Amino acid sequence: MKAAIIKQYFPSITEQQLAQFEQLFPLYAEWNEKINVISRKDIDNLMLHHVLHSLAIAKFIDFKPGTEILDVGTGGGFPGIPLAILFPEVNFHLVDSIGKKIKVVQGVADALGLKNVQATHGRAEDVDGEFEFVVSRAVTRLLPFFGWVKNKISLNSYHDLQNGLLCLKGGDLQEELQEFGRKHKVYHLSKSFKEDFFETKKLVHVAL
Repeated sequence: MKAAIIKQYFPSITEQQLAQFEQLFPLYAEWNEKINVISRKDIDNLMLHHVLHSLAIAKFIDFKPGTEILDVGTGGGFPGIPLAILFPEVNFHLVDSIGKKIKVVQGVADALGLKNVQATHGRAEDVDGEFEFVVSRAVTRLLPFFGWVKNKISLNSYHDLQNGLLCLKGGDLQEELQEFGRKHKVYHLSKSFKEDFFETKKLVHVAL
């Protein structure tokens, strides 16, 4: 069972959620044959490198029902799709500038019956609405990224973490964070996950 690792770290998921996580591998393997959204050699590591990595955000925040989340540069649907399975009462708006990637996102969301996912081909700046959080996974440097999305973030904050950015990143971030210059907090994923993959992985929270 490929989704067993998800159950290990998120033991309270329902049978339906477990089944949806289990469906991710065959769905992405099939889509990847047509549209390459995950590197061919990495598809076998889908659960660890993409799904569990996306869910790392949920180790630091429990999104409340009705929360609006914008996933910018979602690619094949990460972190948005795994988070949408984990938080069925939270609304996820997944955006990517590459149309064929959004086609995969929509296909996966439809196959899983995810009613809380909206997929849009376009740029973050062109998305309407306000969001409590903007999430991303290794999209670009924080300085330009914050400029694109800061006007999308709602001032109405009601989570333990203040509204803002939640960015999954890897490697040495010192130079990037120095360039960014704004107040932020870095969470080390290796404290929540024992696998070697997470050794250099981090979550950066930037409050609005």
